[in-house]
Amino acid sequence: MIGIICAMQIEADGIIALCENVKTRTHAKMKFTLGTLHGKDVCVVVCGVGKVNAAMCALMLIEKYKPDIVLNSGVAGSLSPIVGIGDIVVATKSVEHDMNGTALGDKQGEITFPDGNMMFFECDKQASTLLAAICKEIPDTKVAQGIIASGDIFVSDRKQRFKINDRFGALACEMEGAAIGHVCARCEVPYGIIRAISDDLDENKGMDFVKFCELASKKTVAAVSGFVKAYSDKM
Repeated sequence: MIGIICAMQIEADGIIALCENVKTRTHAKMKFTLGTLHGKDVCVVVCGVGKVNAAMCALMLIEKYKPDIVLNSGVAGSLSPIVGIGDIVVATKSVEHDMNGTALGDKQGEITFPDGNMMFFECDKQASTLLAAICKEIPDTKVAQGIIASGDIFVSDRKQRFKINDRFGALACEMEGAAIGHVCARCEVPYGIIRAISDDLDENKGMDFVKFCELASKKTVAAVSGFVKAYSDKM
């Protein structure tokens, strides 16, 4: 099974519309939609905004449905001139940029676990490579692979964008991906992240995000559909 966690309902609806044999179940007030896409079992769920929602959703998905891989898709803000509005970033790894234990001697973004510290959560390499290749087939779309940074803040300030980029080398920022990566890493489940850029370095405001949602969902739905069609659990 492929687990798909979406940041937007409009995107989840686009994926579900492509599915067959659809049925729904509710856990922790989240609706999990089960079905088949290109003959493969999938589970699609909207996690809501923020890292706690995303982490709770990912853990519930893993415990209830045992996915072979978890894919997170949605929109993100650019942190680099390399990517602009309409482009797609496929994560190679993710980081929680707002995690700050520096007063205790940790590095910014570093998380302490019982078995040691970790800053970056590595995405499944084969899945990321496949996802990037599929995204490159989407018309009028530039695709970049790199680090995605997540935090419980909508980053619009240009200086803050550059600060996150400088500190972590991240190409894009959003509010869920690294939390999903965090849970997947601890549960030893492969994961990947795809994000369409909704706002760039020109200090776009919230309306840019809203206006771009429909276009972004079309691109990411196409990418997710292509990924599911090409994905093999033997990867």
